[in-house]
Amino acid sequence: MLKRNLIFGAALSIAMAISVGALAQEKEFPSRPLRIFVPFTAGSGSDTTARFFGDRLAKQLGQNAVIENKPGASGIISVQALLALPADGHTILLASNSPISVNPVSIKNLPYNPMTDLTPLAGLSRNMNVWVVSANSKLNSLKDVVEYAKHNPTKPLSLANYSAGYRLSGEWFSNMAGIKFNHITYKGGAQIFTDLMGDQLDVGIADLGGAASLIKAGKLKAIAVSGEKRHPDFPTVPTFIDSGFPDFVNYSWTSFYVKAGTPEAIKKKLTEALVKVRDTREGNDYNRASGAESMPYFGESMQKFQQDELERFTRIAKLAGIQPE
Repeated sequence: MLKRNLIFGAALSIAMAISVGALAQEKEFPSRPLRIFVPFTAGSGSDTTARFFGDRLAKQLGQNAVIENKPGASGIISVQALLALPADGHTILLASNSPISVNPVSIKNLPYNPMTDLTPLAGLSRNMNVWVVSANSKLNSLKDVVEYAKHNPTKPLSLANYSAGYRLSGEWFSNMAGIKFNHITYKGGAQIFTDLMGDQLDVGIADLGGAASLIKAGKLKAIAVSGEKRHPDFPTVPTFIDSGFPDFVNYSWTSFYVKAGTPEAIKKKLTEALVKVRDTREGNDYNRASGAESMPYFGESMQKFQQDELERFTRIAKLAGIQPE
C-alpha cells in the first residue's frame, strides 16, 4: 500500500511539474521578436500579407516581428530554414498551397513532409481563381467550353496556367468534365493575359486579383470563378458550382506555420492571437482590399483542409499521368 502511494505521489508530482512548466512556458513566450520567413520576394502579395498579419500578431503578444524573405525553389528554401531552427515558436513560416499541397505532388524527393514537419497555426487569406477568355471569344461560359471540347475531341482548347497548382486545377476540371485540354504552362500571368487578348490562347487560369482590372476594363471576359460563392466584386460571374460542377471549389491560400514539435501551450497562444487578428474588421478589410477573403480555418481544421487538398491533388496527378520532377 505504502509503495503504491509513493508511486502515485511521484507520478502526481511529475504531472504537476509538467503542468507548471507548460504554464510558465506560455507566460514567458515570446521572449524575443518573432522571425517570419516568407518564401516570396519583398513586395509580393504574400510578402505584404505576412507583414500585415505578422506585425499585428507580434503586437498582440507584446513583441516585434522581423520579416525575412527567402524566395526560391518553390518555397523549399524557406521551409528548410524553419526546420533548421528550434521548435520554440519564435520562428514562423508563411506558406501557401504551393509548398504545402502542390510540392509533394510535383517535386521529386521533396526534402520535407508538410504534414509531419510543419504545424499550421491559422489560415490568413484565400483567393478564388478565375477562368478567363479574350473579350471577343465565342466562349461565354463553362458550358460552352465543355460543349466545344466534346464536339471537337481532336482539336482541344488551349488552357494556360502559370504554376503547378493551376495545372492541377485544370486537370481536375478536365477529369471532372470528361474533356481534354492542351495545357500550356507560362512563367507568369501577365504573358497569359497578353496572349489571350491577342487571341493566341483559348482559356487562361489566373488569380482573380491579378486579372480583376482587365476584366473590369472589358479586355478579358471571366467565365467562372472557383470559390464557394460568387465574388462580391463580380456578382454576374458564376462559380463552377453555379455552372453544374458542385464539387469544384479551389483557392490559392496562405497560412502561418511553426515547426512540428512546438510546445502545445505556445501553439495555442500563437493560434488564438492570430485568429483574433485575422477576424478583426481590420483583418477582413485588408483581405477584401486585395480581392481575397479571410481563410476560415485554424489548428486542426487547417490540418484537415490541407490533408484533403493534398489527397485530391495526388489523385488528380495520378489520373493525369503527371510525374514529380
